[in-house]
Amino acid sequence: MTANAANAASAPGAAAPSAPAVERIAPEAPLHDVMAGDARWQVKCLDHGFVAMVDCMPRLVPEGKTADFAIVQSARVSYGQGTKQVSEDRGLVRYLMRHRHSTPFEMVEFKFHIAMPIFVARQWIRHRTANVNEYSARYSIVPDRFYRPDAESVRKQSKTNRQGGDEPIDAGTAEDFLKLLERAEANYRDYLSLTEKGVARELARAALPVSVYTEWYWKCDLHNIFHFLSLRMDPHAQMEIQVFARAMYELIRPIVPVSCEAFEDYRLEGMHLTRLEVEAMRSGAPLATDNKREIAEWEAKRARLGLG
Repeated sequence: MTANAANAASAPGAAAPSAPAVERIAPEAPLHDVMAGDARWQVKCLDHGFVAMVDCMPRLVPEGKTADFAIVQSARVSYGQGTKQVSEDRGLVRYLMRHRHSTPFEMVEFKFHIAMPIFVARQWIRHRTANVNEYSARYSIVPDRFYRPDAESVRKQSKTNRQGGDEPIDAGTAEDFLKLLERAEANYRDYLSLTEKGVARELARAALPVSVYTEWYWKCDLHNIFHFLSLRMDPHAQMEIQVFARAMYELIRPIVPVSCEAFEDYRLEGMHLTRLEVEAMRSGAPLATDNKREIAEWEAKRARLGLG
């Protein structure tokens, strides 16, 4: 467009450019809702928590297929539809997972509504690949919900893992800990009273313990959900976040069963070997390192492989 034409188009009284025509294309085959028309699928977690799947993309897929269809569709975009048999789709999904071609798995997304203790949320938020919107204690009063484990779930600090506990502690110490939680929860009454007297909610919340529950909406693509699950379903993860991760997995599995099967086979139940470990397997010699943790990890892998 010339300068004169552009000026004419923008002059007062000039006709606005017409909107582009939208072509509406019907699906090639009937579609079905992978959530069967439900508003949410929910699993209860711990004492007051839950994981609820409230939406997914794609929500509508061709009849006879699951949301795995979107992974196959995106993987084949460079050369058209290609093969269309379900068995061939499964082989492609497994190939993609096996060879770590992650982009097609990003074409599937899930949105969750989750309620969890704040100390679980602080671990969860380290996974920075999701879209998150959390309940705001600056704007609203925090609900009276606190996580309190049963005495059998109070764990002793691990001697080998600085981040966790690995076995129950004696009953007397467990009871002392539960009484500590009860005293911490008692701050809630003062929190309410002081907010009613005018203390700002954004400041009053500082008195609440991290056992109080928070909520958020968490939306993430399947590739990064699998990364989250591979870490948080691991037996070394904190027990409380394992509960939420396993609940999430049960919710997505009916939606993407082929991808979940591949995830279990190649990621969750699979094993990564380092160069030193491969050389040790070939030679039968000890692992070529003095690092105690690395040696312990290798011995654990050897046990899983039935090598002694």
